[in-house]
Amino acid sequence: MKPRLSLFPAALLIAQLSMTHTTASAQGGNESRIHSDFRREWLELHPCQQQLVKPCSTFTFGHLAGIGQTLVLGQPLHIAVGSLAPQNGFAPGLAFVEHKDFASERRLTFNADAVASTKLSWRAGTYLTTYKLPQSNRTIGVVMGTPTSKQKSPSVLVSPVFNLYAEATSLNRLYFYGLGQNTLPSGISSFGLTQTIAGASAIIPLNRHGISFTGEVNGRVPQLRPGNDPAVPTIAALYTEASAPGLAQSAAFLQPGVGIQVQPALFNNRLRLHYLANFQYFGAINAPYTFRRWTADIGHEFALNRKVTLIAANPQNGPDSCASVGSACPHISTTINNEGSISLRLLLSGSAANTKNAVPFYFDPTTGGSNIDGNPILASYPDYRFRSPNVVLLRGTAEHSIPKVPLGVYFSADAAKSPLTRSGIDFNGLRTSYSAGLTVHAGGLPLVYLLFAWGGNEGTHTAFSISNTLLGGSPRPSLF
Repeated sequence: MKPRLSLFPAALLIAQLSMTHTTASAQGGNESRIHSDFRREWLELHPCQQQLVKPCSTFTFGHLAGIGQTLVLGQPLHIAVGSLAPQNGFAPGLAFVEHKDFASERRLTFNADAVASTKLSWRAGTYLTTYKLPQSNRTIGVVMGTPTSKQKSPSVLVSPVFNLYAEATSLNRLYFYGLGQNTLPSGISSFGLTQTIAGASAIIPLNRHGISFTGEVNGRVPQLRPGNDPAVPTIAALYTEASAPGLAQSAAFLQPGVGIQVQPALFNNRLRLHYLANFQYFGAINAPYTFRRWTADIGHEFALNRKVTLIAANPQNGPDSCASVGSACPHISTTINNEGSISLRLLLSGSAANTKNAVPFYFDPTTGGSNIDGNPILASYPDYRFRSPNVVLLRGTAEHSIPKVPLGVYFSADAAKSPLTRSGIDFNGLRTSYSAGLTVHAGGLPLVYLLFAWGGNEGTHTAFSISNTLLGGSPRPSLF
């Protein structure tokens, strides 16, 4: 990992050397945007050079904090950090972010990143986002970022947001216990998966009440291989095509999807609703794995006190960006924090295959620990413990920052199951799990979780994870 991380200072050194040759042209107004961004980032990493005095003022903790923020949030180049899928490790790397504004008042942002873990799993991708810059205070939706007292709380803009992306993810350690809710821990097996996703998505706001249409078209190419956990048998040693559909034959998928989401912010942004109804079609090419999936995701988030303004990810930001309208990420405050909320969520999802087709197991949602996208469900169980085409989840969470430090306390309670058939999508026989722990806050959002989970009948589970998107960045394409 050391050679990969060393690319960051090397890239900034190149930027500094090139800067010395074009300072004169920059003063003449001929400096390019990317050159200007590299020059500004280099100066942020060297506070004394910004002051233009000799000697510079005393170096303070504030300088150190600012340098650290530039290293992980700076544009156009910063260190990328985050967790890959559970059991595949923490993955550092590099991210590049740039944008261009056109005369039509449309902005195009470009993100690219590459990360790898010590477990030899990795992810690399590029992401393009375009939207019309705000020309009025017409806003809908929920708060994006940390508002100041001198500005109105920004929200999702009326302008549509369009995305293009290509991403490849290679995971060496995933687990399969069989299908359904009644599998045994002794049925554990391991497999590896590389999935390449290329596609486009859009959010089309309908009105000022937070109602939007969503759409996507993805090409997916999953590739299975044996897992690299020497203590666990590989999936082919314990399972067949009949017990693990998708194991015998490779396939590529064309996956369109449409949905409608309702995300109004009520009571001066102290109540946030998240309602999503989505339909996806997974069309397998030359393989018997075509299926359909529907999802209903209903969430309510309540601010814990009047000082809290609820924060949400901004769909205008790429996964490596936290500054959609401005040119820089918001400053991470170390003063008194008042972020905190209580959330209630209901998630129902079901899948159905065509005649003579089956849902491939690697596209099944999982409950237990965290799923392949890193989202915890029944966290006290092992990761990927229960897998089926259908899922039911009831969840309540409470999270609040600790004053004067960028930490928060977290508690959640889950009741969930993974029924094999759609007729099992009900609230009978739910398994329960509870989680408590600490979070690390940045930009008004919890980004790091250290949690202890208990409550199931298979022991306890301690988990540490770091968000794989930057402050307020939009999520990456789902791996299932």
